[in-house]
Amino acid sequence: MKLGLSTFLTALTVGAGSAVAQEAKGIDETVNEIFANVTGPFVNLIFAPLPFNVAGAAFPWIVLWLVIGASVFTLYFGFIQFRAFRHSIELVKGDYADPNDAGEVSHFQALATALSGTVGLGNIAGVAVAVGIGGPGATFWMILAGLLGMASKFTECTLGVKYRNEYPDGTVSGGPMYYISKGFAERGVPGGKFLAVLFSVFCILGALGGGNMFQANQAHAQISGIVGEYPGWITGLLFAAVVFAVIVGGIKSIARVTEKVVPFMGILYVLAAIVIILANYSQIGWAFGQIFAGAFTGLGVAGGMVGALIQGFKRAAFSNEAGVGSAAIAHSAVRTKEPITEGFVSLLEPFIDTVVICTMTALVITISGQLMVDPATGLYLTEGGTIQTVGGTSGVALTSAAFATAFSWFPYVLAIAVILFAFSTMISWSYYGLKAWTYLFGEGKTTEVVFKLIFCVFVVIGAAANLGPVIDFSDAAIFAMAVVNISALYVLMPVVKKELNSYQSRRKSGEIRKFAH
Repeated sequence: MKLGLSTFLTALTVGAGSAVAQEAKGIDETVNEIFANVTGPFVNLIFAPLPFNVAGAAFPWIVLWLVIGASVFTLYFGFIQFRAFRHSIELVKGDYADPNDAGEVSHFQALATALSGTVGLGNIAGVAVAVGIGGPGATFWMILAGLLGMASKFTECTLGVKYRNEYPDGTVSGGPMYYISKGFAERGVPGGKFLAVLFSVFCILGALGGGNMFQANQAHAQISGIVGEYPGWITGLLFAAVVFAVIVGGIKSIARVTEKVVPFMGILYVLAAIVIILANYSQIGWAFGQIFAGAFTGLGVAGGMVGALIQGFKRAAFSNEAGVGSAAIAHSAVRTKEPITEGFVSLLEPFIDTVVICTMTALVITISGQLMVDPATGLYLTEGGTIQTVGGTSGVALTSAAFATAFSWFPYVLAIAVILFAFSTMISWSYYGLKAWTYLFGEGKTTEVVFKLIFCVFVVIGAAANLGPVIDFSDAAIFAMAVVNISALYVLMPVVKKELNSYQSRRKSGEIRKFAH
C-alpha cells in the first residue's frame, strides 16, 4: 500500500511549492490546526505503539493486529496461499471462466483493479524508509508478512463475492460493509449494521485522503521535480479531468484502464530493478547475505533483529492492505458464481505487491551501495536511528538515487512509474469510496455522480495544498477499516471454510472443470 504511518509523510512528502499553495498558506495552516486538534487523539490511538517495548523497540499495535490476523487465517485454512497458488493462476488466465456468470469484470481485471489500489508509492518510498531504518534484514520479514497476508486477502475477498448485491442491470456492489451486515445477520450475531456503517465512513475518509489527495500531492512533486516548479492546481485539474473521464464509466471503465496500466507499470518498474541488479551482478550473493544476516542479527541497525522485524512487518502491512478490506470491494465485481474462486485470485495480490515489487526495491537499494557500511566492522553506520546513506537521501529520493547508480536517466523512468502508480491508486480508491458512499446513501446515478465530483475536487486540493494532518487522519481511517474488518473476518471465517470444502469436493468429482475458450 502506498499509504503509511504519519511519520512516513515527512520522508515521503515534498511540498508542491506552488504559487497557489503559497497564497493559500493561511488557509492550509488553519485547516492543519483544526484537523490536528480534532483528529489528533484518533490518529495517535490507531498508530500507537504497544504499552511495552519489544527488545527496546516500539511496535505499533495495528501492525500486530494485521499480522496476527494473517497468521490465524493461514493456520485456519491450512496454508491455503501455498496449496492454491497454481489454481489461482489458472483462474486468472480464465481457464475456469464462464461468460454467463453474474458480475461485471473478469478475474484478471478484478486483480488488476485491486493491485492498482495497493501497488504504488509505498513500494517505492515506503520500502526505502523501512530499509533505511531496519536495514536489508527488514526485507526478509517483509516477505514473510506478505506471504501471511495472502490468507487475509483470500478470506475477505471470498466473503466479498459471497455477500455482494447483484442488481437487475448487471451491476454489483460488495465489500466488507455488505458481508458484515448480511453475514452477521445470517449467523445471528448482533452489531453487523453498526459495524458496516462504521467501516463505510472510514472507507470514504481514506478514499478522499490517502487514496486521493496524498497521491495527487506526490504526483505533482514528481512532475515539478522534472519540469520545474509550477502551480499545483494545474496538476490537480489535469489529473481530475483524466480521473473523472475514467471513473464516470464505473467499474468496467476502471477495469479496462487498470488491466493495461497495472501490468505496464509493474513490468516497467520490475524491469528497471532487474537492470540495476544485473548491472551489479557481482553483489547479488552479498545482498542476499545481508538480507538473511540482517533479519536475525540486525547488522547494527536500531533495535537489532526486532528492529528489522518491525520495519519489515510494518512495510508489508501498509503496502498490500491485507486485512484492511479495501480489495474485497474491487474483487466483489468479478464474473463468477463461485465466491471462493475470487478468494484464490486475490491471494496473488500480496505476493505481487510485497513479495515481488517491494523486494525488488529493497534489493536495488541494498545492491547499489547507497547504505553506508563501516569497513572495519561490516556493520551499518547509523545516526538518529536510521542508516546513513550516500548523499543523506531517504524515501523516494533514496530509491531514485539507487536506480541512478546504473543509469543517470533512470530517475525519470522512476518518476513516470510514481505518476502512474498515483493515478492508478486514485481510480481504484474512487471505486472503494463510491461503494461505501452508495452503501450509506443508496444506489443511483445521481448519488454516484455526486461522489465522483467530490472525489475530483479533492484531487485538485491535494495537488495544490499541503494538508499534512488531513492525510494523517486519512491514513488512520484506512487502518481503522482493518480493526472493523478483521474482527468481522474472525466471525465469518467458518463461512469461507464451508465454501472452500464445497468447491474442493466438487472440483475433485469433476463437477467443476475448465471451460474451452
